[in-house]
Amino acid sequence: MTPMLFGPASRQLFGLFHSPERDSGIAVLICPPLGQEAVRAHRLFRVLSDRLARSGVAVLRFDYHGSGDSPGEDTDGDLEGWRRDVCTAHEELRRRAGSRRIVWLGARLGAALAVLAAKSGRCDPARLILWDPIIDGARYVQELRAGHVEALERSFCVPDPAWRRRLAKDGDAFTDEIFGFGVSQLLRQQLRALGPETLQLTALHETVVLADAGDHIAHQWAGKETARHMPLRVTPFQHPLIWTSDPHPNNAMVPTEAVQRLLAEVHE
Repeated sequence: MTPMLFGPASRQLFGLFHSPERDSGIAVLICPPLGQEAVRAHRLFRVLSDRLARSGVAVLRFDYHGSGDSPGEDTDGDLEGWRRDVCTAHEELRRRAGSRRIVWLGARLGAALAVLAAKSGRCDPARLILWDPIIDGARYVQELRAGHVEALERSFCVPDPAWRRRLAKDGDAFTDEIFGFGVSQLLRQQLRALGPETLQLTALHETVVLADAGDHIAHQWAGKETARHMPLRVTPFQHPLIWTSDPHPNNAMVPTEAVQRLLAEVHE
């Protein structure tokens, strides 16, 4: 595993390249979630990347601008900039992996960013694997706000009832900071504008969607894209990982079923 900084001097990104132990002809770019979800998934993607490398797959993990170990502040991040970061990471992986077939694995908001980057025409993944993709940005913001308040209540011996009142009455309450990560007004606006109509696929690559059968929004979106004759396959996938929660006895840090399913999809 090789740590590095890459990209233009004005917007460098931190990445970790996992060199393959043999040549499978495949390379994987991992487009991670953001915020607490990125923290929660960090160990899983480390384990997955190591196993992929042992099976002959070159892997690049990276942090978007203003997140993780990349330069910038939390509030510097926005969807358009992060979309460009995906393409920058793609080109870095292409430089290191040569002629290998590049697959993008995007999780949660990272899956939405992968769709936005792929349809921009600036980079050319052969295949997208979208794991629990965020399709309805406005709903996502609401879920994060509610989860943030629940986390506050768990952290205090005597929770403040005013938190719940603010959550119900003020749609912008608990959006400046969510789970300890700063969120800019621009990013909030972009997230609330994110929806199925902005996440249309192209026919230039294959797409696989891994989503719980109860995720009706993701399945409806996939159905509409299939109706547009996009090369898309949807696989119901249930796992015990709770994206915004710290691990606990019923929530393994690295769920075996998740690692096995993702390994299988990469080698499909």
